[in-house]
Amino acid sequence: LALAVEAERTSPSQRIAVVAMCGILALFGLQEAQAMRKEAVEAAKLLRHRGPDWSGMYCEGSTIIAHERLAIVDPDSGDQPLYNEDHSIVLGVNGEIYNHLELRQKLEKRAQSKHTFATKSDCEILLRLYIEDGVDFLSKNEVCGMFAFVLWDKNKNLFMAARDTIGIIPLYKGWGKDGSVCFASELKALHKICLRYECFPPGHVYDSKSDQRRLFYTPKWWNGNEVPTQSIQLLALREAFEDAVVSHMMSDVPYGVLLSGGLDSSLVASIMSRHCTRRQETDGKDPAYWPQLHSFSIGLEGSPDLKAAREVADYLKTVHHEYKFTPRQGIDALSDVIFNLETFDVTTIRASTPMYLMARRIKASGVKMVLSGEGADEIFGGYLYFHKAPNVEEFHAENIRKVKQLHLYDCLRANKAMMAWGVEARVPFLDRRFMEVALGFNTKQKMCVDEDGKRRTEKWILRKAFDLHGSRQYLPNSVLWRQKEQFSDGVGYSWIDSLKAHAEQVVSEQQMKTAHNRFPVKTPRTKEAYLYRDLFARHFGENTSAADTVGWQDSIACSSEVALRWDKAFQGRADASGRAVLGVHESAYDAAYKTASQSSGDDPNGGEPSAKKAKTA
Repeated sequence: LALAVEAERTSPSQRIAVVAMCGILALFGLQEAQAMRKEAVEAAKLLRHRGPDWSGMYCEGSTIIAHERLAIVDPDSGDQPLYNEDHSIVLGVNGEIYNHLELRQKLEKRAQSKHTFATKSDCEILLRLYIEDGVDFLSKNEVCGMFAFVLWDKNKNLFMAARDTIGIIPLYKGWGKDGSVCFASELKALHKICLRYECFPPGHVYDSKSDQRRLFYTPKWWNGNEVPTQSIQLLALREAFEDAVVSHMMSDVPYGVLLSGGLDSSLVASIMSRHCTRRQETDGKDPAYWPQLHSFSIGLEGSPDLKAAREVADYLKTVHHEYKFTPRQGIDALSDVIFNLETFDVTTIRASTPMYLMARRIKASGVKMVLSGEGADEIFGGYLYFHKAPNVEEFHAENIRKVKQLHLYDCLRANKAMMAWGVEARVPFLDRRFMEVALGFNTKQKMCVDEDGKRRTEKWILRKAFDLHGSRQYLPNSVLWRQKEQFSDGVGYSWIDSLKAHAEQVVSEQQMKTAHNRFPVKTPRTKEAYLYRDLFARHFGENTSAADTVGWQDSIACSSEVALRWDKAFQGRADASGRAVLGVHESAYDAAYKTASQSSGDDPNGGEPSAKKAKTA
């Protein structure tokens, strides 16, 4: 880990905007920071895959803040941590603030000549807003982005930490035996230096002065019991998403899009292809540095996703990169995947392994940032089990449950699988402003039946919003109206089948018989689940704090456990594959298919089971 390097003494006007995805490690309340420096350096090295471009460290008094940087915009400057003028306030950030220019303009208007920005970094606005508005600055300002940050105010003897509302960016909090309080982007950095650690909850801010953790922003959609009834026009939905995608395209290095050939990633790719020739940082006034869009897909030989992605790439005329893998290659990578993902959730590992393999190939191509389609299925009810939603109230409540679980599953997968190889993944469906629109209109427009009770395709409203023709067409109809295919299925049905077959070979009946003794919490009930839990234990211990951070629930086609009650046909078929939804998936498992439950019990009040809940700080 390099020592903290002071930024070049250039004038603010000479500095260029800096955007970086990174790894952060912070230790507060130390007896003597310098005495812990070597140990902190070693811990921060475990995050270097997240930020291979440069390293920085603040180490003074009782505090250490280490930063591993992945530079996306202006790679030659913008090192972190960031400081105020006298270095009494220190900020370490992992993420992107998409509306930083807007926030800066508003700040300069209400506090004229008060703030001197040292850089044009998108992250420095957080430092300046703290100076202006204090620990509640996230509640007083509309900060749009994905982020996790730590801040130290030496003069006030105060530290704070926060994480974006959805939890797109990971953050963990731990406690050392010396009484120190620690934060890190991944739990592996805390595993050896903390007695205990937990997930830091999305949407929250903590400050040491009040010693309180609180929501900094409560979206209008936050309460799943309040069903919106205001209808939306297709144009408004289309424009809101197009704005979200464009806002996520700022970059000074080669970038691309993850393209599975499904609806969500294909819409992202289509919008990007319309805007990739001009720089978004200058409102399209200047030509883009990388004017041709690169798309990436992965699958087994003959997989549905590869075929569909190729069709979309040909239609959009992207520079397409198609990668194939074998089940054996995926199985060989499982241990590394679990170490990087820090989970033993079956669904996540099935989907993360191809993504992890693809990230390595993307990195080799020279691309450092990609946009992806995570979040659409949760927001619009795109998973196949939503066809069984009994009413509009249950449909909407499940939307919100799934959105609030994203940090345990899809966001964790997208971030950590890609960042394992130093590739940043951005998720425009989870843009703050877009979500206010997409979760704020009449839920009846999302349901898989129309007003006459006739069945229609999942995510019908989203598809219809982009169903234009002629020169305005976004996608071929065969893609726009393609049935939902989960990533772990779409890469090739034999991928999941191969994982199950492998687990049958390497996990014994005796191990399953005594699984509850070895793993009394979140006990694996299938051999595949046992395999993943065993690999996880080799990295992070048998029943340590690490296991407490993992989401764990029964699920059918990626449902919450609550939704399993929607249909009797779901009982005994709690497999995350979309093929478990009999009568909806075109290649569903037959009626005889059964699988063991992994839940430790239902909530008698009808809520989420405690087995699912990851401990939060």
